[in-house]
Amino acid sequence: MNDGTVTLPWLVIRQDDNGNRYRVGRYATRAEAQKIADSLDARGHKQLYWVERLGQKGGADVD
Repeated sequence: MNDGTVTLPWLVIRQDDNGNRYRVGRYATRAEAQKIADSLDARGHKQLYWVERLGQKGGADVD
């Protein structure tokens, strides 16, 4: 990180009730991403939220 950029390797992914997947956000730590996923999941909608590390299967393909 010598060039001043910040690495955000943790993704929060949302899957709706039709099976469509979307990237909700990128975060620096797993704990931060999990906190966001948990807060979104607690809203009680039918969507499913989870955390992936960038580069895991499916992580780079989500828009």
